[in-house]
Amino acid sequence: MTQTTILETWKYRDPSLASSLTQSEVLGYDVVAIDGSIGKIDDATLDADSGHVVVDTGPWIFGKKVMLPAGVITSADHAEEKVFVNRTKDEIKNAPEFDDSFRFHEKYHTELGTYYGRGGRGYRDWD
Repeated sequence: MTQTTILETWKYRDPSLASSLTQSEVLGYDVVAIDGSIGKIDDATLDADSGHVVVDTGPWIFGKKVMLPAGVITSADHAEEKVFVNRTKDEIKNAPEFDDSFRFHEKYHTELGTYYGRGGRGYRDWD
């Protein structure tokens, strides 16, 4: 996995998607994985090179929050208030739990970028 691939995980695949979203607009949107709904957007950063959403999975996985890099977002349906991601529920369930104190930590971003860049495989704990 190259550093470029990891960095690209944090960029929107479709630049028009980033410009069509605003932070306050996406709060509360449902997040839909390849195989079904995983929760709601609790927070978002739509920055060009470090965009991500924080998803509250609610009771689905006992209230765990996860941070999804912008690169896994494939589309948004504003009428239905949904954001679609190209990962499975299991990949997201097995992702590192969100820790707000590490949100902008470079090493955390690298590990999440590696995890999601490989389609959810290969995460190792670095803390």
